[in-house]
Amino acid sequence: MWKKPLPAAAFFVWRLCEIIEFMQEATIQVNPESSLQVYAVGEERTLVIIIDDFALDMAEVIDHACQLESFAADETGYPGVRAPLTRSHFVAELDAIHPLLRKVYSVPDELAMRPVNTAYSLVSTPEHELKPNQRLPHYDSNRRYYFAITHYLNAGDFGGTGLYRHKPTGFETLVGARLDQYIEARDAFLAEHGDPPQRYFGASDAQYELFDRIDYKPNRLVAYPGYLLHSGLVEPSRDINPDPRTGRLTSNVFVEFS
Repeated sequence: MWKKPLPAAAFFVWRLCEIIEFMQEATIQVNPESSLQVYAVGEERTLVIIIDDFALDMAEVIDHACQLESFAADETGYPGVRAPLTRSHFVAELDAIHPLLRKVYSVPDELAMRPVNTAYSLVSTPEHELKPNQRLPHYDSNRRYYFAITHYLNAGDFGGTGLYRHKPTGFETLVGARLDQYIEARDAFLAEHGDPPQRYFGASDAQYELFDRIDYKPNRLVAYPGYLLHSGLVEPSRDINPDPRTGRLTSNVFVEFS
């Protein structure tokens, strides 16, 4: 379902070695031969960054996650368990992606980047335990320079990430003042039609349209604005698994320029 890259996207298709300063102490080494593309998605043409073959040594990254004993339920509403990333891991990742975020999203030079939240993540919540807000597409922030960065880690036929349009408002993004309009319309719809079904959200329904998807691919890193409506495309039979060796393991980094 991916659209063709914008003509301007060629500007961003660099050898990553031109923008990466390697960190010898990092738990992740970035591959200078990674494949980088920038896509415009939806009617609002929101830019999404995709880097394939991001890390040089996936085994090292996964082994590190498997050694952690700190996976626990998450307070942010993620439907599973999370463990903190090491500082060296997310710093190496951000060193690679930081120049891209600035150029692709025209981040003002005077704004400094700061990590907001970083974690390894595993979907582990069965559908019958999902709360109402976990059964709908969501946004991470309505602030303009807030970004989500996801690195798909384990090999497997796992679900990727769905991108959604809110039918009552037509919104695909919730930047700034749009958020209040969206919440009012969403809550009015739920008040009339009831809570969403007791399952992970996937395909389109009466309130949301799935207009595009980012396929899961091991060693694929994806970055997009936090105000983009999205949801993990969770297939319970394959994706619900708390084992970091065999589950839908991702690393997630949220950053803001302010």
